[in-house]
Amino acid sequence: MPQQGGDHTVFHDLSFHVGVGEVVDITGPSGAGKSTLLTAFARLNAHTTGIFTLDGKDSDSFTPQQWRMRVSYLPQTSTLIGDTVADVIRLPWTLAVRQGERKQEPADMLADAHIRQLLDAMGCADIQLDRNPRDLSGGQAARVSLARTILTKPRVLLADEVDAGLDEENADKVADLLKRAAGQGAGVVRIRHRAPDGRASRIMVLSDGELNEQQAPAPANTAAAAEREGRRA
Repeated sequence: MPQQGGDHTVFHDLSFHVGVGEVVDITGPSGAGKSTLLTAFARLNAHTTGIFTLDGKDSDSFTPQQWRMRVSYLPQTSTLIGDTVADVIRLPWTLAVRQGERKQEPADMLADAHIRQLLDAMGCADIQLDRNPRDLSGGQAARVSLARTILTKPRVLLADEVDAGLDEENADKVADLLKRAAGQGAGVVRIRHRAPDGRASRIMVLSDGELNEQQAPAPANTAAAAEREGRRA
């Protein structure tokens, strides 16, 4: 698994997999290389060597654009491009269509009514489509960014501390969206520094260039978790 180019090796014989429908958390000390690991998975780091496979196919069989349509990387702070929330949501779909992807999707996929329906189903009913993205709160912007990515249906979703700086309520909503993506068939990898929230099936600890698995503990706030489950029932 990947190494940083040049004279400095970041990872040592590192191997990692994420399955369909999994949520895997990666934790570890600051500077351990967690973000470097995710950008390597996303093929955003040119100075990386290693073998990457997706659905049994080597990464070299995909163009960089094809790979990134299937393996999506979400940084801590995403740029929302567009004059309205609807424009923000449409952008990746428009690019995908231009690149010949997603031809099988419904003709009305980019219509406001369809986007509204999808956002409502994802718990984003409080976000108006005609709103300027620059006027969104931090929590709303994080959810729009995540919803935009989920709607492109990636096979793997790499979330790099996307809940950083959010209050517990908004962090919980973001976690719900990621869990939803896993439920729809994506493999989700989260870098987190918060207490366990009960959504991860596995927790991996990255330290000294090695990645080791630990048992996923129960969420720190079991009462909050029980309340969430009650709301979903």
